[in-house]
Amino acid sequence: MNVGLYFDLRNPPPWQQDWSRLYAFTLEMCEEAERLGAHSVWLTEHHRFEDGYLPQPLTFASAIAARTSRIRIGTAVLIAPLRSPMHIAEEVAVIDIMSQGRFDLGLGAGYRIPEFEQFGMDRSARYAATDACARELRRIWEEREISPLPIQSRLPIWMGYQGPKGARRAGLLGEGLLSSNPALVDPYRQGLIEGGHDPETARMTGNIQAWVSDDPEADWPTVSKHLAYQMDSYNRYKVEGTGRPRPRPVDPERLLKSNKLPGGPGYFINARPEEVARRIKGAIAGTPVKTVYLWASIAGMPEEMVARQIRTVCTKLRPLL
Repeated sequence: MNVGLYFDLRNPPPWQQDWSRLYAFTLEMCEEAERLGAHSVWLTEHHRFEDGYLPQPLTFASAIAARTSRIRIGTAVLIAPLRSPMHIAEEVAVIDIMSQGRFDLGLGAGYRIPEFEQFGMDRSARYAATDACARELRRIWEEREISPLPIQSRLPIWMGYQGPKGARRAGLLGEGLLSSNPALVDPYRQGLIEGGHDPETARMTGNIQAWVSDDPEADWPTVSKHLAYQMDSYNRYKVEGTGRPRPRPVDPERLLKSNKLPGGPGYFINARPEEVARRIKGAIAGTPVKTVYLWASIAGMPEEMVARQIRTVCTKLRPLL
């Protein structure tokens, strides 16, 4: 089992710090994760968040590529409908060259109305546009329509679809599924079969919502505060522009007590490495999940906690998996 770390570079108003320091510290943590043996680092994308959520993951990925030499670098996700496939194909090729073939491209459809309005794009066709983007990227690279090409002969593409319909779409495309949800294995494999792909080629990678600590009880007051901000902001932005009412605040204690399997929605793990490993293994046994990644920071946590999370994930959780 490969273990990675997830960065969104949020800088929330209640805990806001200097932007240059945040970006520099995150690059330092990527270097530290590599030194400690992490398999990968993953970046994500949003626009017009009050906390400056990373808007351009490919730009930041190029900086990581220049500062590291072994760790894989991925997007989880790049919002495909907001860009032209040709633009993505060229920029990804540059990053793959800079990293000497260490880049993984995760594509997502997006959901926020203000983001699509900002870029003048049609939100109603976002899933079809994301599928078309993946197909077009393969065509551009295979037919050598750009120069230079990526170093990897078949650069990994991951589809960031979280429901059963999306899992089937990823299978139809013959690409990886960017989810660790065991409930999506069957529709994903069915899509592979329907698309004429060998179901044995199924591959999944995804996020595990967990804070790994040697003293989870002592960490929980801080973790829960940042987790509440993060989840509430996601829920608030999800309905922005739809006319639907603002959702009720998230109860972190309820998430913590959930018996739901890791990888799906509606859970959070705050536990010691052994317990986190046990729950991950129990959830993904028998699935094609080969890599999981965990948050390095939750909504602007203190640097000391972020550094400790990275050390604990790499040196204590990773060996158990």
